[in-house]
Amino acid sequence: MTRVARIYDPADGGRRILVDRLWPRGVSKEAAALDAWAKDLAPSDALRRAFHEGMPFEVFADTYREELEGADLSVLAGEDVVLLTAAKHRPNHADVLVDLL
Repeated sequence: MTRVARIYDPADGGRRILVDRLWPRGVSKEAAALDAWAKDLAPSDALRRAFHEGMPFEVFADTYREELEGADLSVLAGEDVVLLTAAKHRPNHADVLVDLL
């Protein structure tokens, strides 16, 4: 099972993979306790900015899926995977990744 969590929340098991392009503020690498950082699977900077500026989620999700075409998602595969993001609001890009898996 793959699930989404905020990197600021306490770790509660699973293989922890950060799926943000930028390192989250205020989190040390030790405290993050990551198994992987899949920054190449995060939305492009332009798409991320457009979403923050009000792009509807459906448009964002479709565009993000296009960006991910041909990407190797195998780093996200597994039984107990936690996709971590600093994002406060849901749905977000991590939810799109879960849908693709």
